[in-house]
Amino acid sequence: MGQLFIQPIETIDHLSKEQFLNHNYKLQIPVIVKGAAKDWPAYSKWSFEYIKIQGKDKIVPLYDNSKVDASRKVNEPVASMPLAEYIDLLLAGDSTYRIFLYNLMKEIPQLKDDIVYPDLGVSLLRSMPMLFFAGAGSRVFMHYDIDLGNIYHYHFAGYKTALIAPPSARQYMYHVPFSTICLEDIDFENPDFEKYPALKKITFYHAELQHGDMLYMPEGWWHYMRYDTAGFSLALRSVPHKLPHLAEAVSNIFIVRHLDNLFRTAFGNRWIQFKNEYAYKRMAKWHNGIIKLTS
Repeated sequence: MGQLFIQPIETIDHLSKEQFLNHNYKLQIPVIVKGAAKDWPAYSKWSFEYIKIQGKDKIVPLYDNSKVDASRKVNEPVASMPLAEYIDLLLAGDSTYRIFLYNLMKEIPQLKDDIVYPDLGVSLLRSMPMLFFAGAGSRVFMHYDIDLGNIYHYHFAGYKTALIAPPSARQYMYHVPFSTICLEDIDFENPDFEKYPALKKITFYHAELQHGDMLYMPEGWWHYMRYDTAGFSLALRSVPHKLPHLAEAVSNIFIVRHLDNLFRTAFGNRWIQFKNEYAYKRMAKWHNGIIKLTS
């Protein structure tokens, strides 16, 4: 076992449009803005109880920490239940379920009135404000987003830890083909460098978020999340501005995920096993000097 090479993310109290455009966005550098949502109505209003009251009996899709399985399509939920019931379970510490990539604003449109979209000089996708919920101890596997968007990740209620890495880390990340994830057996909090030596080549960045903080994750960045307490987050996004990232996003959404689902249906878990073995064996060949990595 070992320890990853981790750097802190720059943390500031205010982010101007000029600083963001000329530094963070142009150079693709992550940043944490403390209390970025303090001027939003959501800052004082959003709590589990508030969301519960607003959501009432809305049925929400749920995910857990089970590994990818051929019986489910990409991003297919494992269960569903009324939002109020789910929040009660979270607060009681009785649920490992997460709400993942859910457009709750579409179901509860009054929540949009609690958001103040930041003026950062980029066009945010206002139709896609996604909410994420999880209980204390929940973890979100290391991945990058299928659309390779620039993510503006606002956290509410409690504490959350993020571990992120740039797109260039993909070649060392044991990336599973036809997906945006790495091998799920890797424990990024206590990595086994004997089994996964390539991880030592990656520079990771660490963030600790609390109520109202915003983490800017540039396009295509890998991220792993741990909920230190029950909490929820809002992700705003803008499309990738680098043409290779935009091309990959289009390919992921319209081609790759559909091919992956087709192969899952045709070959079942043999397809999942093949992908995982390929990811591991490729990195083993690199470690043994048999191949060189170029991307």
